[in-house]
Amino acid sequence: MESSIKINNAADISVIVIYFLLVLAVGLWAMFSTNRGTVGGFFLAGRSMVWWPIGASLFASNIGSGHFVGIAGTAAAGGIAIGGYEWNALIFVVVLGWLFVPIYIKAGVVTMPEYLKKRFGGKRIQIYMSVLSLVLYIFTKISADIFSGAVFIQLALGLNLYLAIIILLAITALYTITGGLAAVIYTDTLQTFIMVVGSFILMGFAFAEVGGYDAFMQKYMEASPSNISYGNTTIDPQCYLPRKDSFHIFRDAVTGDLPWPGLVFGLSILTLWYWCTDQVIVQRCLSGKNMSHVKAGCIMCGYLKLLPMFIIVMPGMISRILYTGLRGLMLSVMLASLMSSLTSIFNSASTLFTMDIYTKIRTQPSEKELMLAGRAFMLLLVGISIAWVPVVQSAQSGQLFDYIQSVTSYLGPPIAAVFLLAIFCKRVNEPGAFWGLIVGLLAGLGRMIAEFAYGTGSCVIPSKCPFIICGIHYLYFAIILFGVSAIVILAVSFMTKPIPDVHLYRLCWSLRNSKEERIDLDADEETKADEKDEESVHEEREEPGCLKKAYNWFCGLDQQGPKLSKEEEEALKKKLTDTSEVPLWRHVVNINGIILLTVAVFCYAFFA
Repeated sequence: MESSIKINNAADISVIVIYFLLVLAVGLWAMFSTNRGTVGGFFLAGRSMVWWPIGASLFASNIGSGHFVGIAGTAAAGGIAIGGYEWNALIFVVVLGWLFVPIYIKAGVVTMPEYLKKRFGGKRIQIYMSVLSLVLYIFTKISADIFSGAVFIQLALGLNLYLAIIILLAITALYTITGGLAAVIYTDTLQTFIMVVGSFILMGFAFAEVGGYDAFMQKYMEASPSNISYGNTTIDPQCYLPRKDSFHIFRDAVTGDLPWPGLVFGLSILTLWYWCTDQVIVQRCLSGKNMSHVKAGCIMCGYLKLLPMFIIVMPGMISRILYTGLRGLMLSVMLASLMSSLTSIFNSASTLFTMDIYTKIRTQPSEKELMLAGRAFMLLLVGISIAWVPVVQSAQSGQLFDYIQSVTSYLGPPIAAVFLLAIFCKRVNEPGAFWGLIVGLLAGLGRMIAEFAYGTGSCVIPSKCPFIICGIHYLYFAIILFGVSAIVILAVSFMTKPIPDVHLYRLCWSLRNSKEERIDLDADEETKADEKDEESVHEEREEPGCLKKAYNWFCGLDQQGPKLSKEEEEALKKKLTDTSEVPLWRHVVNINGIILLTVAVFCYAFFA
């Protein structure tokens, strides 16, 4: 049986070989045609990106192989409601581009924890956020993508699991470690094209095979097994019948598997956390050459996010009725989603480590040292990814994916509350934000550990977890957790001293257009850092040898450029924190933003 699944014909193998050559070619081209020898060049693509690669990269970074396997599998079991997860993003990419990114750009930051440091001062929130983000990346995003991608590759190619993953990671690491964000964004653009075109072809074949949309709706509701056994026990087939509300997004508030209030409010909290405060997503927006390009990129991503309902969710439901062919193309689509998601996570995780953690260990690193630290951390992540394979392999029951979905529900809402209040409530201060995060973390971990201990259960074997802990749907729990975190943040903030406005100019919404000079809360430390920086510049004057020259060229470390004067530095800083727009393009993106929101409302209403 397994040998019949393996890819062994010339056409399928050709598709995969061409795919790898294309990705490598685009990655190497981007690597050698962009400045990757400075922090801004390596981590933010020199803030020179135009709208279409930004939009494509936002989409590709979000759609990993875990998406294809997880969403298609959930859709096969439960119907179209899971597509609501995708359409929720249509609203929040507009919130990201119009409300959040302008503040991040005016703050002049590279990472999200760095924004919180500027907004609140101190180091504990910045370090906490960096460490938590890295842990979430490693144990949810990387593990889900590698698990689903590796299982698919193993079935399709018959390769040893480790060999498949090492080949994949070696190719992605080559251009990600050396090329920086620009190489990642341009390869993401290619991956988006492959994913969308490949998925459309697969969707066309699936609908043609099943007999069109009406036949699909009828056959899906009839696609249920007649006799199922679990060990020696015969199971009631009712457990595996399609839900009566399979073709509705909004489901009963009490008995629904994805209750409508949870989908509207709970999911919006998780979407706010992911789309407006996550480093992987925001970093792409910060690479834009100006505000209009950032907004247009968000709009393009929003239009692309309309597609997964039709190219992932519905084909997943069709897979319940029949098995679809085109294995070489399917594998290319899976590889595209896996590689684009992994490269984005590797790049953003190394940015977080370098800018928020390494700079605390080494207080005065040179720019070259930061570049090397970022690349070394990516190598470490590749190693962790390979070491993590046996763990995900042992979870072949598929329960791991359920846990991953809920982990973000239990850890994301406090972060969403902190960022939302940091931007829209200037009275919030450091003690409030810190204790809100800690209380939220403890409450979330309590629920998460209980679920790990008791298991999520199923129709066949219900979970023994007490109702008071696990009985509340995870989307409802997200609403409660967000509310508790927000109350703690506000209560502690109002009981402690406010931050003077002089430290908040252009860091929160009410002061976003202030022309006053801002004094950062940790300005004294930064002044000392600048003085030490100038001293370290004079130290590196030795002529490197041939091998060192070749290494510097390959990693882009020979592109340092001339030292800027104080006036030039000020002008550059002003340009990088400028959010002004040409009136014509501002109107164009604003109109498109309104159209996108209208489309989102229509889609929800049509499938409600």
